[in-house]
Amino acid sequence: MSQILVKNIGLLVTNNPSLGSTQLGILKNAALLAENGQITWVGDSQSAPTAQNVIDADGKCVIPGFVDSHTHLIFAGDRSNEFSARMAGQSYAAGGIADTVTKTRAATDDDLLANANRLIHESLHSGTTTIEIKSGYGLTVIDEERSLKIAKQLTPETTFLGAHVVPSEFKAKSNDYVDLVCGQMLNQAKPYAKWIDVFCDRGAFTPEQGRKILTAGIAAGLKPRIHANQLEQGDAVALAVELGCASVDHLTYFNQSDIEKLANSKTVATLLPGAEFSTRSKYPDARKLIDAGITVAIASDCNPGSSYTTSMPLMIALAVREMFFTPEQALWSATKGGALALQREDVGHLSIGAKADFVILRESSYIHLAYRPGVNLVEQVFLHGKSI
Repeated sequence: MSQILVKNIGLLVTNNPSLGSTQLGILKNAALLAENGQITWVGDSQSAPTAQNVIDADGKCVIPGFVDSHTHLIFAGDRSNEFSARMAGQSYAAGGIADTVTKTRAATDDDLLANANRLIHESLHSGTTTIEIKSGYGLTVIDEERSLKIAKQLTPETTFLGAHVVPSEFKAKSNDYVDLVCGQMLNQAKPYAKWIDVFCDRGAFTPEQGRKILTAGIAAGLKPRIHANQLEQGDAVALAVELGCASVDHLTYFNQSDIEKLANSKTVATLLPGAEFSTRSKYPDARKLIDAGITVAIASDCNPGSSYTTSMPLMIALAVREMFFTPEQALWSATKGGALALQREDVGHLSIGAKADFVILRESSYIHLAYRPGVNLVEQVFLHGKSI
C-alpha cells in the first residue's frame, strides 16, 4: 500500500462544506492522508494518523488540483501573427480556425502527440490534474478519428468536435458537412470520445444544425456539451438546456432568458476568460450567473487561436479581475465547478474517497492566485497521491 500524509497545512481547501467553513470547506492547521491514490483521512494536523511518507506543508495552502474542462490540445502550428493583428485592431472571427486545420491535417500523429504532451506538461506544472481535450482541427473523417485516438492517450475526457467550423471544401454546402459529421465521422469518432460538442455561433453552426449534430451524438451514446454565445447573442443556451448538455461554454453574451433557463437546469455555465483576454472581447459578468444560483466553471480554452495558455491560475486571476468573481468563487469554479462540468464526482474536491489530486501552493492562502497574477505559486503537484 502506498501512503502519503501531508501535515501542517495552514489552509486546506476541501470544497466540502461539511468538512470545513464556507463553500470551500476550509480547514486550518490541517492534514490529509492519501492511500493508493485516494484521500482516506482529512482532519486536524495534531490528530493525523501515522504514514509511510510524510510531507510537512509548513503552514502553506493546499487546494484540489484544477479541473480544466475545456481545451483544444490536438493541433499543429500556432497563430501568433493572427494574435498580433488582433492586438493591432483587427476583430476576432471563427474563420481563423481554418489555418490550424490546414496545419493539423499535414502533421503526423507523432507531431500532434508531442505537442499535446508538451501542453499537458505545462498544465500539470501549473496545477491542473484533470483535463478535457477536444478534436476539431481535423474536420475530415480520418483526421477527427486520429485526433481523438491521440487525445484518448492523454485523458478519459475526450470530446468529438467535428462541428467546430465548416471546412473550406464544404464552404457552400454546410448541410452536407453536417450530414458527414452526423454519419460517417461520428461513427468513426465515437469509440474514442466520451462527449460530443458543437460550436453554435456566428460563422460556425446554426441552432438547427447544432440540434441535429448533438441529437445524433446522444443517440450514438456520447454526452452533449456546447460552445455558445462567444461571438453574439443566440439561441444556443436554450438548445443546451433542452438537450441536457453537461455544460454550455463561453457565454460571452447572455440575456435574462438565458439566465432563467440555466438556473432551472443542471447545465453548467463554463466561462473562458482566456478567450476574452486573447481576443480583446468584452468579459461576461459572472455575478449575474452566480447570483441566480447557476453552477459556474472556469476553464482555459487552450487553443492556438483565441486562448493559447494552459494556466488555470491565470484564468482565476482574470475571472476575479474582469468577471467579478470573488477569489473564493473563482477557485471553486476552477476545481469543483470544472468537475461538475465533466460530471465527475471523484475530482475537484478533497473529501474521503476522492482522487488524491492536490496542489501545495507557495503561499498561505488561495487568495494569492488572484492577488499575485503571473507568478508561479505552485510548489508541488500530486496526481493519484504521487508528486509529479
